[in-house]
Amino acid sequence: MAYSDRELLARMIRCEAGGEGENGMKAVATVIMNRVRVPYGEYHRIGQGDLRKVMYQKGQFDCMRSVLAGKPNPQTIWSNPPEQIHYDIADWAIAGNRLFTVGYSLWYFNPFQPTCIQTFPRNGSGTFQVRVIQHCFYNPTELYAQT
Repeated sequence: MAYSDRELLARMIRCEAGGEGENGMKAVATVIMNRVRVPYGEYHRIGQGDLRKVMYQKGQFDCMRSVLAGKPNPQTIWSNPPEQIHYDIADWAIAGNRLFTVGYSLWYFNPFQPTCIQTFPRNGSGTFQVRVIQHCFYNPTELYAQT
């Protein structure tokens, strides 16, 4: 049976940011829903406003991959069932809410160091916005609109 959008987002929140506290989980949910709602660029063209297309886009979320670097990935949406807090945050994000410090960020990553690089991804289409717990968040630049 296929997961509902709510279930899929709750699982992604748990997998990608389950150890980051409420703000960390809301930040990740904000980015995912920003990708669903962005009116231009790659995520609009590929995702077409569809949460599933955004989440299943190849190479975007480690939690959607069963294999990483040629080895089984133990941390996937399938192996991390959500709890009530994850559903609550999924509902919050689906309703149109966003963590204000994250704003319209389209990317995040954990640099495993105390500082965040100023541009991400590598093509320079995002610029540093804010750090929330372990993750750095990036807003789209004008370059993103061309993707």
